[in-house]
Order: sequence, then structure tokens, then C-alpha cells
Amino acid sequence: MNKFLSVALSMLAFMCTSMIFSGSVQAQVDQQIKADIQKKLGANAKVRSVTSAPVPGLYEVLVGNDIFYTDSSGKYLIQGEIIELATGKNITEQRQADLNRIKWTDLNQANAFKVVRGNGTRQLAIFSDPNCGYCKRLEKSLQQLDNVTIYTYLIPILSADSAQKSKQIWCSADPNKAYIDWMVNGIAPSGKTDCSSPLDKNLTFAKTYGITGTPTLFFTDGSRFPGAVQIADIEKKFASLK
Repeated sequence: MNKFLSVALSMLAFMCTSMIFSGSVQAQVDQQIKADIQKKLGANAKVRSVTSAPVPGLYEVLVGNDIFYTDSSGKYLIQGEIIELATGKNITEQRQADLNRIKWTDLNQANAFKVVRGNGTRQLAIFSDPNCGYCKRLEKSLQQLDNVTIYTYLIPILSADSAQKSKQIWCSADPNKAYIDWMVNGIAPSGKTDCSSPLDKNLTFAKTYGITGTPTLFFTDGSRFPGAVQIADIEKKFASLK
């Protein structure tokens, strides 16, 4: 019994050592491909990582938040999606969604103004610029939502006037009303701009998490929806979170 146990432990130790060695070799390969790709792309593109893709012989190249693929020699850069034919699953799309995901708790609700409709159980965070046409379109659609709490984070990224309007909205007696008045009803904000606002913090957050356009929506599972999303898609997402 002791002899059998000794042999089993020896085999286990050998397997663990082999796995560690294999992992180390693979990591060296990944780093070499990353260095080669970075050299070819130059300083204008930052290669964040290179890892083995689900397809043998392909490697995932992460440039910023964009996904590309390459071969083991780093000779080719492939732009496109990997779809598993047996299941129809879009592997690239799922991977992109995972990369774009954040922790809901990372959102500081003190830096947003909120509106609660109905029981407010469903939660949604929106990053918006007051001069963004797509944001206005989205906001008009959002008026249809019920039983929701919406946190709006102002990020004035389009113009100096965006910063002006964002400050006027935040500094108003009722920021949400001032925001809706402008975005939905076309009544421009007015009043003071010298109150303490979270705009700089919101812009820093946006830069850190790669929020480069408005509107950008986040749900409580951390998933991100960019653009003027259809209400049907928002409702579908809420339903999937139950």
C-alpha cells in the first residue's frame, strides 16, 4: 500500500512539474509574439497581451480593448470574429463583452444623479454628454422604462459647451429635471457653474475604463452597452439578470 502510494505521489509530482514547465514555455512564446507584434505596430498601438486563442495555431492579440488574432510567427494580424459552428457561439463577441465588463461596485453613485421610477428595483448606469445626439435619442426612449433606478454620469467629452451645460445641470436645484428638460424637451440649462461637481472624476473614470463614446450603459452584472440601445434590448438584458 505504501509502495503504491509512493508511486502515485511520484507520478502526480511529475505531472505537476510537466504542467508548470509547459505553462512556462507557453508564457515565453506569448511574450515573444507580443514583442514581435509590438515592434511591427510601433508606438502608436499598445499591445496589452498575447494569449492562445481557442483555435489551435491562433493567438489572441489585445490592442487597447480591440481583439485581433495572429499566427505563431507573428507575421499576420487578423481582424475578424471566431464563431463556433457547432453551437453558433460568437467567441470573439463573448470575449469582447468580458473585456468590457466592470464591477458595478466600481461605480461611485455619489458622482451621478439618479431617478427612481416605480419600485426602482432594476438598476442602470449611463455615461452621457449633454450635447450628444444619441444620448438625447436614448433619453427619450428611456422615458418608457418603469421599475428602474437610473444613475446618470455626466462626461463632457464633445466640446467646451458640453462642460458648461454639464456644470449648469449638476449645479441646478434638481439635476435630473434640468437634464431631462434639456435632453428631452429642449429647454437649455441655465444658472451657476461654480459648484463642486464630479465631472473631473467621471472623466478620469471614463478614461480608466475605456469609455470613449456616449452614451455608454452599464448593468449590475458589469456588462456594457455602447450607443443608443433599443428599449427592447434593455428590457431583454434586465430579464436575463433575474
